[in-house]
Amino acid sequence: MSVLVYTENWDGKFKKLSFELVSYATGVAKMLSTSVTAVSIGKVDESELKKLGNYGADKIISVSNDQLIALDSQAYTSVISEISQKENATVIIISNNNTGKAIAPRLSVRLKAGVGSGVSKLPLNLNPFTVYKRTYSGNAFAHVVIKSDVKIITLAQNSFDLIEIANNATIENLNVPIDGSLLKTVVKDVQKQTGKIVLTDADIVVSGGRGMKSPDNWPSLVELATLLGAATACSRPVSDEGWRPNDEHTGQTGKIIAPNLYIAVGISGATQHLAGISSSKYIVAINTDKDAPIFEASQYGIVGDAMKVLPKLVAAVKEIK
Repeated sequence: MSVLVYTENWDGKFKKLSFELVSYATGVAKMLSTSVTAVSIGKVDESELKKLGNYGADKIISVSNDQLIALDSQAYTSVISEISQKENATVIIISNNNTGKAIAPRLSVRLKAGVGSGVSKLPLNLNPFTVYKRTYSGNAFAHVVIKSDVKIITLAQNSFDLIEIANNATIENLNVPIDGSLLKTVVKDVQKQTGKIVLTDADIVVSGGRGMKSPDNWPSLVELATLLGAATACSRPVSDEGWRPNDEHTGQTGKIIAPNLYIAVGISGATQHLAGISSSKYIVAINTDKDAPIFEASQYGIVGDAMKVLPKLVAAVKEIK
């Protein structure tokens, strides 16, 4: 019996997300008095793989197969399923991102496993196995009981602190044969974004809404983001108007993010927007309307005109730096 955790890598490197998953898996394993097996798919150097051991992984299975260079949810599901059965895993942990949302349901069918999606805490109880998740755009919570023998948990990003543990993990290189009929994804071209912090990876996000009044007023928001080493984002009306690129749109119909700090400038806080940012650890709101819904979701708020507040924030950050 073990806890299996699938750790994504990007061009052979792990990000905070992967270490968060292993930290969480280690917490679950302690509750179950068992070990943690981390699975990595793709070409990753041994020195990089060993980093997973620093967060509690006892064993690391590295699957390097040229057929798995491109993410194909069917093929990846097959690999993870086979390894989980080989390791006799009773709990499988995956990130609640686009990859996890594609793999978890397929894995559930293959293993006849119940799924707890978007979980943000360690299990509340082992018998029955009960997990905690936020619902209704973060306005409520649910206790989900998983009764199946094998349980799948998708962990909400940035919901669990990294816990470093000195652990000399063993590394096993595994070549899993792939059924060619499962490989449906073909990558024809790769275009990488450069010179800009990826929104879904950012620890700090500075976001603007219609309260910015005009696309001409964005330089001060971008300057604040640059000073803070933050990514820039926007609400849907802003991207619909063409003020900002669509890839900056956060919310239920855009990108769902969970940074450590989310600064909402001139955003009223519609339910659809809050659904995409409610998992942020800290939300700071700047709005002229003291009754704006965004203030109910924020830990800190400034009632004021963004055009007057932003320059003062920029000056304050420059002074501190």
